[in-house]
Amino acid sequence: MTYQLRREEVLDGDSLKAMLAESPARAAQAILIAAREGVLDAQALLGQILLDGNGIAQDQPLALRWFEIAARGGHLMARNMLGRCHEHGWGGAADASVAARHYRIAAEAGLDWAMYNYANLLATGRGVIEDPQRALNLYRRAAELGHAKSMNLLGRYLEEGRICPRDLTAARDWYRRSAVGGDFRGQFSYAAVLAEAGNAEEALIWLRKALASGNLNFLRVASNSLASAENSQFRALAPEYAQRVIELEQQLTPL
Repeated sequence: MTYQLRREEVLDGDSLKAMLAESPARAAQAILIAAREGVLDAQALLGQILLDGNGIAQDQPLALRWFEIAARGGHLMARNMLGRCHEHGWGGAADASVAARHYRIAAEAGLDWAMYNYANLLATGRGVIEDPQRALNLYRRAAELGHAKSMNLLGRYLEEGRICPRDLTAARDWYRRSAVGGDFRGQFSYAAVLAEAGNAEEALIWLRKALASGNLNFLRVASNSLASAENSQFRALAPEYAQRVIELEQQLTPL
C-alpha cells in the first residue's frame, strides 16, 4: 500500500507511524507538517526521528527542542524522552538531576517507561538521593502495567531478596512474563531459571531469542557467561553470541 499525503493523515499520529515504517523520507515530511500543525504525537515523533536520523538528517539539539514542545503540550513519552536526552547528553550537556525531574513528572502521570527510567536513577543515586525502596516500588508499578524490562528487574529483586522478602516462585513468574513480553534480559533470566529446573531445551529457545534482540553490552556479558556454563549446549551458544558482538561492533565502526 502506498500512502497519499492527505491532510487528514498528516494530522493523525497513527497514520504517521505507519507511513514512517513504509517510507521514512516521505514520512519525515508529513511528520514535520503535522508537528507544525500542533499534533502532539507528530511533535514527539519528530523529536525521535531527529534523534535517530530516521528519514531526516540527525539533529540532537533540534530533537531536544521538539521533545520540549511536545512535553509542554502534555505528551508523556516526549517528557520521558526529555529525560533520556538530559541523562545521556543528547542535544546538550548531560545532567542526571534534570533527567530525574522529567522522569518523575511523567512517572507520576502514569507512564511506565518513565517509572522504569526514574527507578534506574533512584536505584543508583544518579541525579537524586539513592532510594532502593522507592526504585523497587516504581519497578513493581511499571511491571504491573506490563513493562517488560521492569518485570525482569522486579524478578531480580525477588530472586535476590533485596529490599523485599525472597520469593523464587514470584521471581520465576516475573522473568517468564518479561521474556514473553520481549525483553532480552528477561529472556536470558528466564532461561537461567529453566536451566536450573532441568529444562535445558526450553532454556535454549529463550537464549536464542535473547541473542536475536540483545544489545551490544548485554551480549558481551552474556557471551562470557555462556562460555563458562556447565551445560555443553549452552557453551555451544557462546560463539554465536560472540559473533553477534563482533557484528554490532562493526556497525559502530566508521567506514
